[in-house]
Amino acid sequence: MNTLETNLPVVGRIFLAVIFVLAGLGKVPAVEFNVGYMEAFGVPGFLIWPTIVLEVVAGIMLAVGYKTRWAAAALAAFTLLSGLIFHTNFADQMEMTSFLKNIAITGGLLYVIAFGAGAWSVDGRKAA
Repeated sequence: MNTLETNLPVVGRIFLAVIFVLAGLGKVPAVEFNVGYMEAFGVPGFLIWPTIVLEVVAGIMLAVGYKTRWAAAALAAFTLLSGLIFHTNFADQMEMTSFLKNIAITGGLLYVIAFGAGAWSVDGRKAA
């Protein structure tokens, strides 16, 4: 395995994970606002806590490379679904950008599902 194949997957996983961990933690001090936002789109407000847990826990799992394919699959499904629910007002350029961001993140997570965590990961240590 060359240096790039060894070192870049961990950087990619961390870059992908940061958005989820920060988004999840950022929802905690504004739970009521986020519940209102979700409900405005027809999503039950009680899903705020499972959302926070998913983003933070799966984000950390992705970053450290533990059960990486499962974490990436959960986050990919969540990201695609949230894009389809919250960001389909394509007449608004910001919403189009947010939707495309979700598609791009989903694409990155599909790579993680396909190729695994890489060498610098908990999963990689088990294989060694």
